[in-house]
Amino acid sequence: MSRLTDLITRHEGTRTKPYTDTAGKITIGIGRNLTDVGLSNNEIRMLFLQDMGTAQARCAILFPTWDQLSAVRQAVLIDMMFNLGPGRLRGFKKMRRALRQADYETAAVEMLDSVWADQVGRRKNQRAGRLAEMMQTNQW
Repeated sequence: MSRLTDLITRHEGTRTKPYTDTAGKITIGIGRNLTDVGLSNNEIRMLFLQDMGTAQARCAILFPTWDQLSAVRQAVLIDMMFNLGPGRLRGFKKMRRALRQADYETAAVEMLDSVWADQVGRRKNQRAGRLAEMMQTNQW
């Protein structure tokens, strides 16, 4: 199998980002035709779990009091990291300061006082609203 793997990899190449192949198909990896084949549920789950682990690891670096936060509040920050990425989440300076001081009410207010909240929704049943309420109340 190794020689076959090497042969196909040599012909297809390895791409870490989607591209359009010579037949006009969106492709990724080693010739994975996303246009026609897509991803299986197992592949989607595997990618999600990997991305969630990366988000959690980045949160542990970005938030100095990470280990003192409850599971609910950690989940809020992981969700935000997953959605925003480290660069944009780092921009929540007032929220991060409030978290260092264990001032969760202010942290929740700062979450909602953002362009992000406008984008994902600040009402209770929308992403920012739900997460801010979780941050403030420490309840799922």
